[in-house]
Amino acid sequence: MTKSAKNIVQFTISYNHYKDGVYNYILKMVGNRMVCDDLVQNVFLKLFENLDSITNKESIKFWIYTTARNEVYGHFRKKKVDLTKFVSDDSFDIEVISSENLEYQFELKEMKKIILKELEKVSIEQKEVFLLKEYGGFSYKEISAISNINEDLVKSRLYKTRQKLIDKISKLIA
Repeated sequence: MTKSAKNIVQFTISYNHYKDGVYNYILKMVGNRMVCDDLVQNVFLKLFENLDSITNKESIKFWIYTTARNEVYGHFRKKKVDLTKFVSDDSFDIEVISSENLEYQFELKEMKKIILKELEKVSIEQKEVFLLKEYGGFSYKEISAISNINEDLVKSRLYKTRQKLIDKISKLIA
């Protein structure tokens, strides 16, 4: 297999494996599907263009999410978006798998709305750490490297964000 064919196979595997997570991360950061689609496309275009330069193929996930983060922040800088005010306008969809799961799915959808609404009230730094951990599945060390901050700060931000969410949700449930 030629190097070009290997790259296409590697890209296809990486794209299929990470596209949903990257899409969810970016969508929750920017809150707009059209912008998200463009940014996701940019991330994977850059992956395709730079696949030869990634020496450790085990670090592709890290590379993809770091690029996704850079694309999001680049978008905010370009649009001069106030990073303290996020509005998720179209990120709530419900998919009915079966009528038996309808109630559960509705409750899950409502819980996601509450969580995302509360995430809009936290700082961009806390929101980013939470999304990378909960939606991206990254370790503290990986989030530290992606965000270019100390691992203890990652833990602190994640803890504070989770506490805020728990406090708000417990008030609504009680």
